[in-house]
Amino acid sequence: MTTFITTITAMYTLQQPDPNYVVNALWKVTGVDGEYTANIDGSTQFTSQQGLDFIPYDQLTEAIVIGWIPAEAMASAQACVQGQIDSLITPPVSPQNTPLPWSA
Repeated sequence: MTTFITTITAMYTLQQPDPNYVVNALWKVTGVDGEYTANIDGSTQFTSQQGLDFIPYDQLTEAIVIGWIPAEAMASAQACVQGQIDSLITPPVSPQNTPLPWSA
C-alpha cells in the first residue's frame, strides 16, 4: 500500500491586498510503497486564500497551505505517483521487433 506525503516547497506572495499575501504555492507529492518511491511536483495559484479569513504569513502552517490545494489536483497528483510506483513494481512489457517468419 502506498503512503503519500505532501510538502510545500515554496510560496510566492504579493504585498496586496495584505502583507505577504500568498498567490502561488509549489508542492511535491511523494509516494512510498515498500522499497519503491516516486514523486511529482505541482503548483497551485490562488486568487484568494480559498475564501477564508486572511491568515498572516507568519501564522501559516504547511498543513494550512496544503489544505488550500484543490482536492482534484491532489487526487490527480497521487494517481500519477501511484502509476509511477506501479510501473516500478511491475515494469511495462514492451513489444519486440521480431523478424518476419518468411524472411528467414
